Amino acid sequence: MTQIPDQPHTLMEFPESMRDAMARTPIREESTGARSIVRSLEELGVTDVFGLPGGSILPTYDPLFDSHVLRHILVRHEQGAGHAAEGYAVATGKVGVCFATSGPGATNVVTALLDANLDSVPIVVITGQVGAQAIGTDAFQEADIVGASLPITKHSFLITDAQEIPQRIAEAFYLAQSGRPGPVLVDITKSAQNQMCDFVWPPPVNLPGYNPPKTPKQSLVDAAAEAMCAIRRPVFYVGGGMVRSGAAPLLKELVEKTGFPVVTTLNARGAFPDSDPHCLGMPGMHGTVPAVVAMQKADLLIVLGARFDDRVTGHLESFAPHAKVIHADIDPAEISKNKTADIALLGDLSCTLEKLNAAVMRACEQFGEPDTRSWWTFLNSLKETYPVGYQETSDGLMSPQYVIERLGKLAPRSIFTTGVGQHQMWAQQYIDFEFPRQLVTSCGAGTMGFGVPAAMGAQVGNPDATVWCIDGDGSFQMTNQELATCRINDIPIKVALINNSSLGMVRQWQNLFYQQRYSHTELNTGHGSRRIPDFSKLADAYDCAAIRVERPEDVDAAIEQAMAINDRPVVVEFVVSPDAMIWPMVPAGLSNDEIQYARDVRPDFSGLDE
Repeated sequence: MTQIPDQPHTLMEFPESMRDAMARTPIREESTGARSIVRSLEELGVTDVFGLPGGSILPTYDPLFDSHVLRHILVRHEQGAGHAAEGYAVATGKVGVCFATSGPGATNVVTALLDANLDSVPIVVITGQVGAQAIGTDAFQEADIVGASLPITKHSFLITDAQEIPQRIAEAFYLAQSGRPGPVLVDITKSAQNQMCDFVWPPPVNLPGYNPPKTPKQSLVDAAAEAMCAIRRPVFYVGGGMVRSGAAPLLKELVEKTGFPVVTTLNARGAFPDSDPHCLGMPGMHGTVPAVVAMQKADLLIVLGARFDDRVTGHLESFAPHAKVIHADIDPAEISKNKTADIALLGDLSCTLEKLNAAVMRACEQFGEPDTRSWWTFLNSLKETYPVGYQETSDGLMSPQYVIERLGKLAPRSIFTTGVGQHQMWAQQYIDFEFPRQLVTSCGAGTMGFGVPAAMGAQVGNPDATVWCIDGDGSFQMTNQELATCRINDIPIKVALINNSSLGMVRQWQNLFYQQRYSHTELNTGHGSRRIPDFSKLADAYDCAAIRVERPEDVDAAIEQAMAINDRPVVVEFVVSPDAMIWPMVPAGLSNDEIQYARDVRPDFSGLDE
């Protein structure tokens, strides 16, 4: 049997959420592998698990029945469990956890693993596997989920010996939340779950070769600070790593010191408040004109936890052509991957920004403060000339932008999740995000169906918050069965369903680039006499409150009515125009210099002294 260590492993620095768990009085209990899974999660401080039982995970569900610590939330589809774990993780900063059985149960979670991997979301997915003796025999519901998930997880474990379970689960949690966060899969055979063993806690945790960087070199920090004092057109380019690291207050301090403008990617919305005059909004394909142009005209990009995603850069070779790059990131694989870094600050963003704040103070005293007055004159002119706005529809149906704008005004401190499509982009455009973790959305993978289960997870993690899911009629139909989960488990999410009766983002591209040949994008959900499904009846069938809005003068009352209902989920269906489009826009593959403010309207970038 594994020996109880004299003390927790001291060669590794555990994340704060694990320190107490790994420093507890040693425990040894007679157990089964299944009970060791439950006890490991309890010792790690987990309180909520999303999942769906099946044959190969069934042994674990038996001791779960007796747990007074773990709240298990029975989902209606394993993909929903994965996205709920993501929503929980993003909205709380804790590790999200879900269970699934082998075969199709495990493969149903793959989409969530991909999503979490691309957005650096810390989740641990525990799957059952067929018995060890049956592996490789094409047994009933056997699937090599470890092999399938390896490219889209931070790490995947296969456990065939029950004695390994506490150690591997502790290692999974350590991997998920240390360094660059991400998903970890733990696949446990049914035979290991049934095996008798000793439950030993705390277990040894030893991951040789895994040493995520903590603090950047001081010489490079000093060089970055000096570079920041020697330029005229700087931009802070802030990515999701700012939220994951919890470094937003240090960013605020750095902006106050320097006065530099800030752009926040979709994954970083709220990391710097939209209400701050230094904020230019989101860059990229559907970013604001000031954000996109600022990056194109910058002479220095200070990149903080961002990865130069193609949706931000557009045509990479023409992106920010005049800019030197200071790139701060915890993942060495991201440094100079897409855009060459002139100065690389490798380490945790919190440590990096602490050092950079101090170094900037010293550099300004030594070299003087940068003169950005003409830069701000140019940027403020762009703000005034090209505000985010929209045209009224010509078909008599509501503008979706108006609906989302009013929702942002009437529910400003809510947590918002979204599906993927036009509604996602309008949400980031017309809602002011003021604090980190306020927006929970699928960025890198662009996963339709993310919104409802993510809202469920965010609400479970923040039971006192108001959580709104802004969804489209296409995205909503992929996972709306989780409304049943929400209703049964008293999870009172609110859904703003933007129903344009089409796959709106695809339709917009057909409008612009395919001569308005709307091939297979009409969904028949909201216009005319055909409503398949009728969302009000669907919501009612799930015992949710149902509200349908077709006139702009009824929007505010509907939102206020939804805000007053807290004993069940609410679905507010807003019937909107299918012709509304997202502007600004940089067509895929083109340079950000080709940004269009509206159809056939190109911004004038003159007025900056190069």
